[in-house]
Amino acid sequence: MKLVVQVRLLPDAATEAALRETLKRCNQAACHASRRAFTTGVTGKTALQRLVYDEVKAMGLSAQPAIHCIRKAAGAYAALNENLKAGNYGPAGSRRRASVESTPVRFRKDAAQPFDDRSLSWQIQDRTVSIWTVHGRLKGIAFACSAEQAVLLAAHRRGESDLVWRGGCFYLYATCDVPHAPVYVPDGFTGVDLGIVNVATTCDGTVHSGRHINQVRHRNRRLRTKLQAKGTKSAKRLLRHLSGREARFATDTNHRISKSIVTEAQRTTHGIALEDLGGIRARVRLRKPQRVTLHSWSFAQLGAFIAYKAKRAGVPVVHVDPRHTSQECSTCGHIDRKNRPDQATFECTLCGFAEHADVNAARNIAARGAAGWAVSHAADDAA
Repeated sequence: MKLVVQVRLLPDAATEAALRETLKRCNQAACHASRRAFTTGVTGKTALQRLVYDEVKAMGLSAQPAIHCIRKAAGAYAALNENLKAGNYGPAGSRRRASVESTPVRFRKDAAQPFDDRSLSWQIQDRTVSIWTVHGRLKGIAFACSAEQAVLLAAHRRGESDLVWRGGCFYLYATCDVPHAPVYVPDGFTGVDLGIVNVATTCDGTVHSGRHINQVRHRNRRLRTKLQAKGTKSAKRLLRHLSGREARFATDTNHRISKSIVTEAQRTTHGIALEDLGGIRARVRLRKPQRVTLHSWSFAQLGAFIAYKAKRAGVPVVHVDPRHTSQECSTCGHIDRKNRPDQATFECTLCGFAEHADVNAARNIAARGAAGWAVSHAADDAA
């Protein structure tokens, strides 16, 4: 499995200026390649490289960075075409789609730039890197990382590393190809119900409340509205400062929750059962005040975090059909909307069973996960 290790560079003032100039020049070259691809219709990696390689090198880049800039432009057009096919920019003839199709792909002057091992070398023990810049090769640039990250980099780093400028700091993102642990045979399943009021609830009654997350989001939304209405330079400066803070907070929360769920499942030798919530935003119809909450709900990220942490630990994960999990009684199986008199309460109208609604849903998810695992592995054993 692939993991991304992020380390922070600690350059001096001269080195930082050289790195910023390098990013700027590389993205100018990528924009030039993008414009040529747009005007000529040549978007394939090899064909585009033949077309603009000499032009990009003449902009002050050496061979490998020039090739990576061209590949970055070609990759952007490949992603654009896939998004157009998927309808992510609206139907044919729509204003948004027409705008996207009528302009070349552009890159920010500080957009991330990939470097291969010819242009970037790591000295893990010394915690330094050597990197190509437009002002020559710079050696001995210090970076900061944890001991665990250093072990991952030394043992499993593969391929390119991305130079990223974010929040006034330089980072290197390195891809590590880590072997995952063998999956054990689970002794039962832990069902996880994902929600908005409670971010995650497990079938053993553990509730990870979303109250604090929603309070932070509402506060940030009100603050953004006020600052955008004010429109002064100081307001815009504060908006830039606040950008990304909410996303980082939600990501950190999801990491903590997913780690807790996977650790407990590993301790009890359970598997993890999750709802397959793909396309939920298109299926669910909500009143306007609730739409912002739904669309800022990072359930996909939490599910992805649980899946990759479980894979690393050898914990089996199954995805189940989410239909009626919140309306079905986990004791007798009776399904009825009236079983949910309110958001937090489940009371079966047939057998009288009562439980916290999210815990009841998590038990149904666990049961479906165990059934799905038994069916799939019975078929594997028969084969």
